[in-house]
Amino acid sequence: MRLHEYQSKDIFRQYGIPTPRGVVCTNTDEAVQAVEQFGGAAIKAQVLVGGRGKAGGIILATPDRAAETASRILGMTIKGLPVTKVLVEESVDIEQEFYVAIAMDRKSRRPLLMGSASGGVDIEEVARSSPERIIKESIDPGQGGPKPHQLMHIAEELGLQDIPDFPELARNLYTIYDELDCTLAEINPMVLTKAGRLVALDAKLNIDDNALFRQGAMEHLYQQNLADLDPLEVQARELGMSYVAMEGSIGCIVNGAGLALATLDMITRAGGAPANFMDVRGGADSRHVGRAVEIATSNPATKVLLINMFGGLTLCDEIAEGISEKLHGLDIPVVIRLTGTNQEQGWEILQGAKVTVANSTDEAARIAVEMVS
Repeated sequence: MRLHEYQSKDIFRQYGIPTPRGVVCTNTDEAVQAVEQFGGAAIKAQVLVGGRGKAGGIILATPDRAAETASRILGMTIKGLPVTKVLVEESVDIEQEFYVAIAMDRKSRRPLLMGSASGGVDIEEVARSSPERIIKESIDPGQGGPKPHQLMHIAEELGLQDIPDFPELARNLYTIYDELDCTLAEINPMVLTKAGRLVALDAKLNIDDNALFRQGAMEHLYQQNLADLDPLEVQARELGMSYVAMEGSIGCIVNGAGLALATLDMITRAGGAPANFMDVRGGADSRHVGRAVEIATSNPATKVLLINMFGGLTLCDEIAEGISEKLHGLDIPVVIRLTGTNQEQGWEILQGAKVTVANSTDEAARIAVEMVS
């Protein structure tokens, strides 16, 4: 579960992490008033996707340009999501920018405290090109959070050893991560102001969906944010499936998160780009599989549909029944890899269907990429 920046910052303030003053606005008039109140401000699109800055969704505005800037941002669509509200936030006197986050490290099965002096930029690119610029400390959750020596190590590497605010800010960020069942608690950038204060200029919190049953307030925010999510993602969630839109042209339907990620990797390695991640989940019946086809092909970017499914909890013949009902009328090519229990019966059901058969994930990915090309 993703939160808007303004929602994450509300939580930050409750836990003692400083943020700039800001006002959430849903129209141009409100935004203009807020910019005038601050004497100049940043107008920031509030959408539940990354890349707002690159898309032009974060702009500094003076009072005389506020109406034009706010109107432009409120009229934008970022990665398919319309901008219906903005956060107008006071300008901050920035001395230096940093990256600080706590995320789950699945390899060590522990939270990871990360810091970098390369704040305010695409941290994924930093991790790829200059991994040594990201300082990491593995946290033992049974010991109550990061230890003083770990905080000192991060502070020294970032040049913040003389800033007394940093250890408390990092501990508060960990408390948020722990108490709210986060998978990610991120500040990018955390800025050191010219007055020597640390401020969270941006905020990102992702909550583990599986923990919402014990996060009453988060469940409320989830319901509040439904209208701001990709409608296809909402449809999939309601069926117990996972769907995330991506920027490619090969639609994917897979059962099992591991197989789904492997399929995306194979498509990329073959020179293509997936249009979505979709995990139909184990145990889905034919109706769920059929709805998955509808959801994946509703994305206008999808030029080829790749179905890569293993018959286990859901048998191959049941998968085939769900697929066969939806193949009629599709005007895009379909590549299918179907293997597992009752696969012979499954292929009998699909006999005569206009599909291209693949015998492996790698082969399916290469065929789909060739079809797009």
